[in-house]
Amino acid sequence: MADIRCICAIGLSGQMGLKGELPWEGDPRPEFRADVERFFDITRGHVLIAGPKTIGAVPDFAAKEMTLRIARSHENPEDVLAEFADRVVFIGGGPPLWDVYAKYIMHWDITRLPYDGPADRWFDPKWLLTGKGRPL
Repeated sequence: MADIRCICAIGLSGQMGLKGELPWEGDPRPEFRADVERFFDITRGHVLIAGPKTIGAVPDFAAKEMTLRIARSHENPEDVLAEFADRVVFIGGGPPLWDVYAKYIMHWDITRLPYDGPADRWFDPKWLLTGKGRPL
């Protein structure tokens, strides 16, 4: 069985997205740049399953160092995960994907960033309660 993980960042109030982007996208402060670097360091050599927009945003240098897999809404998550048995798999791409894959995630790595502005997507604590095979 694959080792299923999630790595994400949230704002001070759980903000995750704004108009299809990270709400802090382009913020030059060191903690935001460090979070992006940390994401690529931790996922290097592993599998990233995400939606097409997230996969499309992975820079070439990082894409060469990981296995990328686009998740589609019509696919059975167990079939997708079975493609990567005995691998470390990160589920990326935000709330729509985590609503489906949360029950398979064994480890959540969440960074709290100093962002306290607007958002239209939020981290849902229920994802943490459904992991390791517990039903939604």
